[in-house]
Amino acid sequence: MGRAQTASNFYYGKSQGLQSGAGQLFALANQTRTQYRLGTLQWDPALAAAAQQHCLRMAQDGSISHRYNGEPELTDRAGNAGAHFSLIEENVAVDANAPRIHQAWMNSPHHRDNLLNPGIDRVGIAVVARGGAVYAVADYARVVQVLTPAQVEATLAGKLRARGLSILQDSSEARAYCASSGRFRGADGASFLMRWQGPNVTQLPQGLASRVASSNFRQAAVGSCPAQHVEGAFTVYRVAVLLYAQDSAALQKPTY
Repeated sequence: MGRAQTASNFYYGKSQGLQSGAGQLFALANQTRTQYRLGTLQWDPALAAAAQQHCLRMAQDGSISHRYNGEPELTDRAGNAGAHFSLIEENVAVDANAPRIHQAWMNSPHHRDNLLNPGIDRVGIAVVARGGAVYAVADYARVVQVLTPAQVEATLAGKLRARGLSILQDSSEARAYCASSGRFRGADGASFLMRWQGPNVTQLPQGLASRVASSNFRQAAVGSCPAQHVEGAFTVYRVAVLLYAQDSAALQKPTY
């Protein structure tokens, strides 16, 4: 049985020429996930680069660990390699070959949970052979689409427009509210204000969706700003939406 240390739980297609051991682990992971009726994982070059860096360190040290002295945390290693994610986790092991490592991970509850996590959709794997042993690192993640602030605003504006709202061209009030953290006294007649942050800007939060569905509003302003209080390299967007009622002075402002 291979040694497989308890995995860390921090919360794109397949590359050509995968190293044989990494390719084996990649195939075995997807075969197993298919057996459990889970989505197959896509290969992520950035995650693979982060895994390779750490795997080389394990082989050099002759041990397995999720972090060595002077080494960044998993989230920072992956972020520095160019990965964008809302969830990330890692399995490490050392054994005689890739199939034995996969079996060791499946026999370990923590590693098994990581490999079979329905919330992940990407993986990068590295395998390094040294001194008769095979070291392996698998970095699993849920990818987050990389959007500019303008793209974030346009995405949410499209969702609101599809629900019958006109979108104000001037986003300054919404951006100011987004960047604030306390009570906001601007918003020029807005009847409802909401700000939030998260990795997904393709759907409206329930509270906002309910307000929009009430048909009490005719216009909206959307603003994006840097996320606040985010640890590590998680990809998170911060957004604010202001809703204006039918009698609002904002009705006199340009929309699109």
